[in-house]
Amino acid sequence: MIGQLTGLVSHIEGDHCLIDVHGVGYVVSASTHTLGQLPRPPEVARLLVETIVREDAIQLFGFADADEQAWFRLLTTVQGVGVRVALAILSASRPALLWQAVQAEDKAVFTQAAGVGPRLATRLLTELKAKVAKMPAPASLSGQPLAPMSHGGGGVSGAHPHGGVEQDALMALEGLGFKRAEAWPIVNRIIGETEGAGLDVVIRLALKELAR
Repeated sequence: MIGQLTGLVSHIEGDHCLIDVHGVGYVVSASTHTLGQLPRPPEVARLLVETIVREDAIQLFGFADADEQAWFRLLTTVQGVGVRVALAILSASRPALLWQAVQAEDKAVFTQAAGVGPRLATRLLTELKAKVAKMPAPASLSGQPLAPMSHGGGGVSGAHPHGGVEQDALMALEGLGFKRAEAWPIVNRIIGETEGAGLDVVIRLALKELAR
């Protein structure tokens, strides 16, 4: 099994690149994010690699970082998500946003990817919820600190501790054009920090931060 490649980037094309390791060229499929991180040919690059062995082929999938590789493995455990769909999801959204989307039950983040319709997006949220709850929270999302999912110190939880106000605020912000996964950490934190905050207060404070 190939777990990592370090070599010259011979060329980048479409959804794959060619890595020359001591004269042997490896065709490596990757997300647009990973391909965008590669240096211009013919400079040296290092890629983490997932090797998929099938009866008729051996495929290599490359990743710029361990988070993306972990999500590739996670996504392909969902029924109906093959390696190509997993790469499409990772091309459309970074791991931190996917983590938030699962917590916020935001299908829109997944349906941005080619090959993912509403039904598959629902299955992704359902099957990933318990698995993502066992993963550590990403350090940040687009520069915003993530709100903790649980105040009890018992790890990450997928529950919505703030009930109706949180969901109503998220729906209102969605109606104003903000993505649910982007609004969720802000709303969650505001409710946690502002004891007894009503819906109007939560929306006003959230809008103030989102407008930045």
